[in-house]
Amino acid sequence: MNKYLLGTKGRMTQVFDETGRVTPATIITAGPLTVTQVKTDEKDGYGAIQVGFGARKEKNTARAQQGHLKDLGTFRWLREFRTSDAHQRGDAIDVSVFEPGDVVTVAATSKGKGFQGVVKRHGFAGGPRTHGNKHTERAPGSIGVGGVQRVMKGKRMAGRMGGDRITVKNLKVLQVHKDTNTLVLSGAVPGRPGTLVEIVSA
Repeated sequence: MNKYLLGTKGRMTQVFDETGRVTPATIITAGPLTVTQVKTDEKDGYGAIQVGFGARKEKNTARAQQGHLKDLGTFRWLREFRTSDAHQRGDAIDVSVFEPGDVVTVAATSKGKGFQGVVKRHGFAGGPRTHGNKHTERAPGSIGVGGVQRVMKGKRMAGRMGGDRITVKNLKVLQVHKDTNTLVLSGAVPGRPGTLVEIVSA
C-alpha cells in the first residue's frame, strides 16, 4: 500500500532514542487530507487520487474549482498522487497512515536566495586572497572558449538561486502525533517554515 501525505514544514528539533543517541529532526504539520477526485485507468488512463489540504476562503477560490470541489469545501492546495489503492471521493487521510520507522521521500520548494555569485551558487573556490589580487576574490574567472567565440550553453555562472523543487530520500519517521496532526522526520527538509511538503513512502 502506498502512503502519502501533505503537510507544512515547522521548526527543527532534536530527538533522543533509548540509548541517548540524538537525531536532528524536522516537525511537519501534516493532514488531514480530503480525497477530492479519484482517477481510474478506464476513465483517465491511469490510477491516481487528487487530494485537498489547507484552508482557503471561498471568495479566493476560482468558480471552476468551487464547482469541482462542490460540497467538500475549499482547499489551499490540491495535489495528485499516483496509486491503485481503493479510495472514495470525500475520504480522509491523516498522519495515522505512517508509523515510526517508516522510510519516506520528501519533496518541497527550497528557500529562495535571490541573485548569487558563483562561489555561493556553484561552490567555486574563487581567486587567491593575496599576491596582488585586488578585487577578484569571488570572480568566476574565464568564461569563454577558444575558437567558438561565444559562451557555451549551460555554463555555470552567477544568477538566481533557490526556489527549486528539491527531493530528499530516505528520511525516517521518528514520531507520529495524531492528536496534533504532526510528524517528526529525521534530518532536514527543504524550504522555509510554512512550505508545502509532499511526503511519500519510499
